[in-house]
Amino acid sequence: MIPRYLLAGAFLVLAAPAWAVNKDIERLQIQIAALQGQIADLQRTAEDNQKEIKRLGDTLAEQNAFLRKALQDRRVQDDALQTAIREFGERVSELEQRLQQPAAAPAPAAVASPSDAGGAPPATTGAPAAAPPPPRELYSQAYADYARGNYDLAIQEYREYLRNYPNTDLSDNAQYWIGECYYSKGRYNEAVAAWDDLLRDYPASDKIPDARYKKAVTLERLGRRREALVEYRNVVERYPNSEAGRKAREKLNP
Repeated sequence: MIPRYLLAGAFLVLAAPAWAVNKDIERLQIQIAALQGQIADLQRTAEDNQKEIKRLGDTLAEQNAFLRKALQDRRVQDDALQTAIREFGERVSELEQRLQQPAAAPAPAAVASPSDAGGAPPATTGAPAAAPPPPRELYSQAYADYARGNYDLAIQEYREYLRNYPNTDLSDNAQYWIGECYYSKGRYNEAVAAWDDLLRDYPASDKIPDARYKKAVTLERLGRRREALVEYRNVVERYPNSEAGRKAREKLNP
């Protein structure tokens, strides 16, 4: 027979108020809700961090692209400056040679014969056409106008040079700089045509690598990417050790 005090204890345990259990459940629910709120905050923070990382990545890519373009522009400017320095030195050398040469004796004046006295006046002839400036002088003037940004005047002077001196050691350079003038004016189709004239008329020119590279750059600006890639590859394959070849490789493998 079960003792009475055990029955009394069991009754007290079973009779524990239900509100105590409900209180524990409520406490657990509050803790779970707090944890869920913390998890949601962490997820939002992670998403914000991912957006910020993406923004920083895009900004870094834009800065890298800008720096690459600035570096390419600087190299083009350096090339133009080196060319100007070299041509200035050639100009100085030519002037020194001209100063060392003796001046030509003036032509003797024509003497009227006695039979002409009292007769009809001699027939007048038109004034002879003015001789073009010396080739180096005309070329240097054209380049000076290019450097000052007078592109239309420079094109006119380079064309005059080619008209009067089509086969000098600077004729191919004059044709090349006509293309550069058009490129600087944003007249890209005419720049391409000028460099095509150089490729056709002066196939042995040392300006061919630069002309092909600049033609490719211009075609790319015109949206003719496929043709530009052909020109870049042509420069890399034919002139791998030139400055134009190095720049073309950078274009193919940015």
